[in-house]
Amino acid sequence: MTDLDQKTTRRDITDALLTALERRHEVLDAIVDADDHEAAVSAIADLLGKSALGAEAVLGMRLNQLTKAERRKNQAELDDLNSALTFTLAERPASSGDTLELRTFCADDADIFAVRTEELQVAGDGSGEPAGPLDDEIAKGAQRVDDEDAVWLVAEEQGTKVGLIFGELADGEVDVRIWIHPDKRKQGYGVAALRKSRSEMASLFPGVPMVVRAPSS
Repeated sequence: MTDLDQKTTRRDITDALLTALERRHEVLDAIVDADDHEAAVSAIADLLGKSALGAEAVLGMRLNQLTKAERRKNQAELDDLNSALTFTLAERPASSGDTLELRTFCADDADIFAVRTEELQVAGDGSGEPAGPLDDEIAKGAQRVDDEDAVWLVAEEQGTKVGLIFGELADGEVDVRIWIHPDKRKQGYGVAALRKSRSEMASLFPGVPMVVRAPSS
């Protein structure tokens, strides 16, 4: 997890906890009225206008976190995180990852790969070499995926392709690169894609260290 990812995640959680404590009676009502855990998380997220990650933290809050001392500690942490991060969840709502989905790259995704290649003018394998013909690039990528030397993922939000995630196995490490469509940048998709892709990479390359390239978020 990158430092930016850690800070963003921690801020989402801390902000949700503080807001929940301010509206604790409403939160308790929402939890009591919920049918199950999933419904409670959804109700808290809707009530507070926070991410599902933050709502999950609220639902799992311990009683000792309700004290004034703990609330002061959380507020101090939130102030520090706000000073370290230049964007808020409201400004970059996609960073929560609540609505982002990842799926395997397929032939129908040549359109977004073409946009990426036209912008960067480099091959899809992370070598930095000039890009070859589009069909050749995709075929080579598919072969590396079949050989279990790579994973290519498409990031989508409500059916709209917003970016690509590439994981290439080389020299005992997985080089993870995230590319976000130019029209979708500065909304938090890069951070969300990084969060979502970690489990995918860990599953496909168990025990292999990950080297993450800064996302174009």
